[in-house]
This record gives sequence, C-alpha cells and structure tokens, in this order.
Amino acid sequence: MNDIERILGSEGESLLTYECGGISRDHLHLPGPDYVSRVLSDSDRSNTVLRNLQTILGHGRLGNTGYVSILPVDQGVEHSAGASFAPNPLYFDPGNLVELAIEGGCNAIASTYGVLASISRRYAHRIPFLVKLNHNELLTYPNEYDQTLFASVEQAFELGAVAVGATIYFGSPESRRQIEEVSQAFERAHQLGMVTVLWAYLRNPAFKQDDADYHTAADLTGQANHLAVTIGADIVKQKQATVNGGFKALDFGKTHERVYSELAADHPIELARYQVANCYMGRIGLINSGGSSGSDDLHQAVRTAVINKRAGGMGLISGRKAFQKPMAEGVQLLHAIQDVYLSEAVTIA
Repeated sequence: MNDIERILGSEGESLLTYECGGISRDHLHLPGPDYVSRVLSDSDRSNTVLRNLQTILGHGRLGNTGYVSILPVDQGVEHSAGASFAPNPLYFDPGNLVELAIEGGCNAIASTYGVLASISRRYAHRIPFLVKLNHNELLTYPNEYDQTLFASVEQAFELGAVAVGATIYFGSPESRRQIEEVSQAFERAHQLGMVTVLWAYLRNPAFKQDDADYHTAADLTGQANHLAVTIGADIVKQKQATVNGGFKALDFGKTHERVYSELAADHPIELARYQVANCYMGRIGLINSGGSSGSDDLHQAVRTAVINKRAGGMGLISGRKAFQKPMAEGVQLLHAIQDVYLSEAVTIA
C-alpha cells in the first residue's frame, strides 16, 4: 500500500479514502474469485463461454481474484506500426509482445489476427489469446476513421483464441453498420464458446466543445457501455470518464438531472461508478484503457487502476505504456497495475 500511496502522491488521500455517495456499492455485482458462478452464470452464456472466461480470470498474477490485466497490441494497425513500435523496435516481432504479456503476469494478450496467428502454435496454450476483429487503419488518404473487419470469428477460433474483441465508434456516422457487424460477430463467437470484449468508444468531432472533450463524459460513455452490453459483450472496455454533462452541453439525446446532481458527482470514482452502473450494475465487467504513453506513465496507470477498482470495475487494459519501453520497465509497470488489484487495502468505495 505504501508504494501505491507514494505513486499517487498528492491525490492519494482523495482517491484511496473517498466513499461514493451516488450509486452505493451495495447495489453492485462486484468482481471476485467466484464471479463467473455468482454473476455470469445467471446469463444465457454457454458452459464453454463460462469456462473460457474463467480461463482468462484464472491466468496470470491476478489469477482467481476476479480482476484482469490485459496487454492490448492492436496499435500497429490503429496507429501504424512505425508510430507504435519505433520507440522499441523489439516489438515489431509478435513473439516479444507475447513474452511481455507472459513476463508481465497478464491474464491475456489482445492483438490483431496477424500478430496472434503468426505465433499461435508456440503460445496459444501458454496465455489466453483475444483476437481483435476490426480496426481503424490510417493508410487511407486523407485519413478516415472507421472500424473495418480484418478477420472472422472462425479464424480466431481456429488459431486457439478463447476470446474476440471489436470496437464500435458510438456517435459516428458509421456506428449503425458497426453495431450490426459486431452484434453478428459476437453472436457467432458465443455459438463457438468464445468470450466477447467490446471497445465501446465514442467518436464524433461535435463531442469536442471549446476546451471540453466529451468523448470521456460519464453520461455519454455510460450510454455507450449500456449499448455494448445490449449486444452481448461479456467485458466492456471504456476510456475512464474525466468529465460529465455531455448530453447537456451538446443538447441532444435524453438524460435526467439526477445523473448530474446525485448519481455521478464530480469525483473520478463517482464518474467511473456511473460507467460501471451502465454495465448492468457490474453484471458485465468494466475494464478501463490505460491510454497513450508519456512522461508520467507509472502515476497515470496506477491512478487509473485505483479509480477503476474502487468504482467496482474489473481491471485495466494497458498497452503503449508497457510496450513502448524496454521490456523490464514494461513488466514493472504491468506489475504496478496488478499490485493495485492485489492490495486488500484498496477497497470498493
């Protein structure tokens, strides 16, 4: 706990002692060693889906805690291989990415079909694979922002993956098509017994107003989470909320004043709690993304993990902060994230 407090610095007391006053923890379905049998077994998921989710939850340093630490590496397509791997060219080789996930004690590695297929016989039995099915690529000129299928569920199944993932850009003109594609893919994945993970992101230039970026507003991301669980996601990946009031500032959609006055007050844990609530009060696990790499990665990663755990989330998915460093430093950062979820002193707010 002392290391966590030291890393958090001046924010430590506020983040570690805060108690939520909006949505009570008593209403949540919280992560735990028995999460699959206690919570998800109420659903229509097959025995094979439940087994594969337990495989993910049972792996790595967080094995059998109910929490996950996942290494995601789809940025070679999403942000270009050069932008992603030039900081550490070792990771142009997919084998080294998997070694980072293994050494880092991760529950799973999430990456493109190409990355995981290229080393599947060597590693698919050593760490759970999550194949990301669709991507936004930046080689179209001028750049366009759309999620396009790069692989099928059957391809992911054949290479030995236990899970598939996809992104929907909610709020974008292409979102209706993406919803249909991903919904069909998730249905097929469940038929094959695979776990489904949705990157429930917002994308629309209008969501930026003056100095405020409502792509991370609690009310908008909360609704994106609610749509994600509606199409059958078993885990939702979302950017951690930093503001609120997107519906009101943009003057669209429908909302309720209680969302702002009571349910999601102006504290990072309250905002994240509202995101969890929109995942059926935690019946579907919420994992937050680690974000881009910078000069303050350790602090930002631990801060995000503390907020996620205390809000009732299921874990963190952190990529660039780990693989854009020497492997030893990347492992250290992943372990620091996991230490938050292993700490009994970091409790649900």
